[in-house]
Amino acid sequence: MEHLLDGQQRLTALWRSMHNNYESDVYFVYLPQYDEYYDEPGEDIEVYCIGRWTAKNGSRRPVWVDHPEKCLQRGFFPINLLCPGDKSSEVDAWISEATKGFEPNKNDPDAYDRLLAHTQKKDKLKDEITQLRVRVTHFNLPYLALPASTPKDVALQVFINMNTNSKPLSLYDIIVAEVENVAGKSLHDLEDHLINKCPKATRFGDVRNLILATSALLQEKIPNNRGMLEMDKRVLLGNWDKLEVGLERMANLLEAQGIFDAARLPTNAVLAVIAAAYELVPEDGDFAAKADGLLRAYLWSSFLTDRYENSAATRAYADFKGIKDKHRGLKDFLGNEDFDKKDLEEIPVFNRDKHELTNVDSLITAGWPKKMDITARGILAVSNYFGARDFADNKPISYDSIQAREYHHIFPEALMSEAELDGHLALNCALITWKTNRVIGRKDPLDYLRERVQWADESIVSDRLRTHLIPYDLLSGAQYQGLNSDSLKTKLKADFNKFARVRAELVYETMTKLASGEQPSLDAVWSTRL
Repeated sequence: MEHLLDGQQRLTALWRSMHNNYESDVYFVYLPQYDEYYDEPGEDIEVYCIGRWTAKNGSRRPVWVDHPEKCLQRGFFPINLLCPGDKSSEVDAWISEATKGFEPNKNDPDAYDRLLAHTQKKDKLKDEITQLRVRVTHFNLPYLALPASTPKDVALQVFINMNTNSKPLSLYDIIVAEVENVAGKSLHDLEDHLINKCPKATRFGDVRNLILATSALLQEKIPNNRGMLEMDKRVLLGNWDKLEVGLERMANLLEAQGIFDAARLPTNAVLAVIAAAYELVPEDGDFAAKADGLLRAYLWSSFLTDRYENSAATRAYADFKGIKDKHRGLKDFLGNEDFDKKDLEEIPVFNRDKHELTNVDSLITAGWPKKMDITARGILAVSNYFGARDFADNKPISYDSIQAREYHHIFPEALMSEAELDGHLALNCALITWKTNRVIGRKDPLDYLRERVQWADESIVSDRLRTHLIPYDLLSGAQYQGLNSDSLKTKLKADFNKFARVRAELVYETMTKLASGEQPSLDAVWSTRL
């Protein structure tokens, strides 16, 4: 007994086409040297598929397909003549029918010569077909055979590794096949339903990976390839409603925190954990509010520590288990009025001895947030938390507006480069619309803003900058007109270092509250800078 792991559909299609037993299609081999029909014959031997249909009078069209002589006139012979096995009589019969129009009449004066020409044409055509038959018969179709005792996960991994065509089969494709095999349901149809029901979830990355990772956690499996393969596919379907609700609530939670899409997401490891955790969280009430606080704390702790710098799937599983644990996680948190938040320290992501929050010095040196860097993107997420109103049009940040925003250097890149300073730092970044971020050149930071924003009152732009956690007063003093190279370097370095430290302290003040599940106010954060 053998099982076909891959290629079943392709082999079936090949077999059916070689036997020409499709109702709506007929396959031919094209020999250009026999083409007397087309104005511009082809140059190579090719396989053609001719579609067929039934006319109103019941006849099959095109009619010429059923007439070997007309097929040969077009350079065609049916591909089923190439099937391995004893086909000599079938080949001879088709050739006789196809060349019947070349047969001489015995009363023709040149009957003998025409008979010789006819025989030569038949022999040549048979030789052409025979050569192709030999090629097909002896074609080496490679395959890999594994012992029947090979574990399922090993066989599937071998298959995935070997699938190196232009569109390799994904893990999702494997699981789609398994679901259809065990339950007779289409995972693709369920996926489409999920996308229609909770479209926000698709903003945070590949929805298929979200489906598999969240489903794995709902079955308490590690959200990696092995865990996903080990899932019970019937349980996956049984959890589908929980999955949809969890992903929708996860997306709403992130949006409420000022995180709108995958391009600005510090790490995607948190998505499945939060979505799966919502299985335990009621839709509303005091418990729901408390649980949201815990999940917010998890979210920001993941963004602002080194917890997910590596081994993300394993660590996500451990954190999920801790959050779900009835003795210290959500169940006890929701059901116990005397719950002590200190108990959360047993959950790895909240263990500040092992995973402390990023300190001010580390915030200052974090790189450009457009790159895949958790800390840098975490800083950007914190600086967007309070609405990050655009410098020019005052619109708050949202999913729609963020698509038109760009990564703006607060201290212009050209100015920083002139002083040999690195301007590609997260604390030197703000997301603003493209109309604001154009033709910036070497201008001083505030001169650029004054030119672009054209504000009537300094307090207006100052308030907008506050929503990005940007200190206006430190920009107003950053002026460098008329300074020579050495003076520029000295002043700019001092100004930027002070700006970066003050902004880092504001970010740190905000993030410590967020990582504790609090919802800080903008005024409360700024009140610490007195």
